[in-house]
Amino acid sequence: MFGSKKDKDVQKLETIIGKDSVFQGTIKTKHSLRIDGRLEGNIAEAHGVIIGETGIVQGDITAQVVTIGGKVTGNVTALQSLEILPKAQLYGDIHTAMLTIGESAIFEGNCVMTTEKKVIEMNVASSSQR
Repeated sequence: MFGSKKDKDVQKLETIIGKDSVFQGTIKTKHSLRIDGRLEGNIAEAHGVIIGETGIVQGDITAQVVTIGGKVTGNVTALQSLEILPKAQLYGDIHTAMLTIGESAIFEGNCVMTTEKKVIEMNVASSSQR
């Protein structure tokens, strides 16, 4: 997972919740984080979120880029992209611009494909300048 091109978007991995760790509460970060343990709470405003194969999240996730390899029970808003790896489980609704679901992954919920608000505003500004 750390050698791929997408991981360059998740350059500043600031926080890691280890395999035997449990965290309760909301995590807010402008950088990226990786969950290999258990999180009972929400992730807000993150640039990148990686849920490892042993990671379990019970709460909502809001980030630019999200990669799920473990289990998430909650809604996911990934402004740029969401990748659900093989063997991953996601039980909740998705809002994202780009979605990849690996073979044999489990997804139960609704999906809304969106575009970033910044991109829409930029396109409107460009067309109004003509």
